[in-house]
Amino acid sequence: MKTIEEQFREYAVVPVVVLEDAKDALPLAEALTEGGLPCAEVTFRTEAAEESIRVMSEKYPEMLVGAGTVLTIEQVDRAVAAGAKFIVSPGFDPEIVDYCLEKKIPVFPGCVTPSEVAQAAKRGMKVIKFFPAEQAGGIARIKAMAAPYTMMEFMPTGGIGVNNLKDYLSFDKILCCGGSWMVKGDLIKNGEFDKIRELTREAVELAASIRK
Repeated sequence: MKTIEEQFREYAVVPVVVLEDAKDALPLAEALTEGGLPCAEVTFRTEAAEESIRVMSEKYPEMLVGAGTVLTIEQVDRAVAAGAKFIVSPGFDPEIVDYCLEKKIPVFPGCVTPSEVAQAAKRGMKVIKFFPAEQAGGIARIKAMAAPYTMMEFMPTGGIGVNNLKDYLSFDKILCCGGSWMVKGDLIKNGEFDKIRELTREAVELAASIRK
């Protein structure tokens, strides 16, 4: 059984999804899986998030489905009960991180400063999210922070797309990149799941060409 981190490394790209309606969860899961990325970080920004995670997890048990934008312990519990296999938070919230570690729930908190990375390292964490990636200094900042924290790997999210994916995935301390370019809100809203499948396949091919 592969760990979540091993699966992230294998996928290289994690689709970051905002679902406004749970009815879109199933066709989206199908499109991502058929496109070669059976993985999704469903953000808890909408009322449909919890039900969407439940639908994806039940119908596609082989999919690696997690919850993003998790801001409270209550959301952690709801997400896990719905089937989320991992938790992602935009910032480093010690309460959420400690709760997840205690419950052995895989958690990836957002860190953009050495102080936040230090808090993660102190807890024995090996992988953290870097958000918002481009706005916070991009790959140059990650490389600078990775230098003293040699044990840490990063999952950058925010402003990453086909044009700069290589900048990130070429660095050996990048576990994977979060991205929404293949699952944009308007594509989901308009039911363009064939297009999502196509963009997902292209993302898989691009990532494979970078990490060959």
